[in-house]
Amino acid sequence: MSDQVVSWRLESPGVVVVTLDHPPANALGVPILDGLHAALDAAERAGDVKVLILASALDRFFAAGADIKHLSAIDAETFLAYGGRMRAVNDRLTAAQWISIAAVNGLALGGGLELAMACTLRVGGEAARYGLPEVKLGLIPGAGGTQRLPRLVGRGRALDIMLTGRTVGADEALRIGLVDRSADGDVVREALTLASELVTSSLPAQLAVVRSVDAAFELSNGEGMAFEAQQEQQLFEQGEAAEGIRAFVDKRPPNFA
Repeated sequence: MSDQVVSWRLESPGVVVVTLDHPPANALGVPILDGLHAALDAAERAGDVKVLILASALDRFFAAGADIKHLSAIDAETFLAYGGRMRAVNDRLTAAQWISIAAVNGLALGGGLELAMACTLRVGGEAARYGLPEVKLGLIPGAGGTQRLPRLVGRGRALDIMLTGRTVGADEALRIGLVDRSADGDVVREALTLASELVTSSLPAQLAVVRSVDAAFELSNGEGMAFEAQQEQQLFEQGEAAEGIRAFVDKRPPNFA
């Protein structure tokens, strides 16, 4: 199914690919933001999505960030609403009940990188370049960038990237943990390969892993350990652990939902 600038398709059971296609640079104006919300609505209605891949149809851009021309023509109230719309998309991606993968090739700048960082994982192509250049506009990364980047690459590296507004190349992005996997060729194909690995496991368990890892950044070590134990117990009592354990004993593949 499709919107004018955002399309989505069921690639394989449990795997949805959402594609941005708004030349020349996939600027995150109202059309793309509305399209992303519509795609997320569709994935939620489907009810059986386990992995969502976010990709671009453009060769040179994943997403170039906020629509600067739009910003130049709006007042403070409209700016506030626009920023809220961007943050809402990213927050929905982060909180979604599936694993999300950003398939990045070309430029992911400003809000485009914030969009990619809101996903669970990132696959980067050889031509991918990343940056948060908002300080050059007299702004800060305001759609989650100052919060998500340090958790991925550490405080010092995050400050280096944001204070200079420099661009990070593909090799450095992989080395510092901004990207989780690299793609020598087609970045979407690599993301689909990763998705094929993910869909074989229990989604409730995977989401519990994500929650527990995120808790490590929010809680003390003792509180994090308690949270982890609570997640484990809940999976044993209410999740798919019974099927996974029985399948192991029976020497067969598990039949996860």
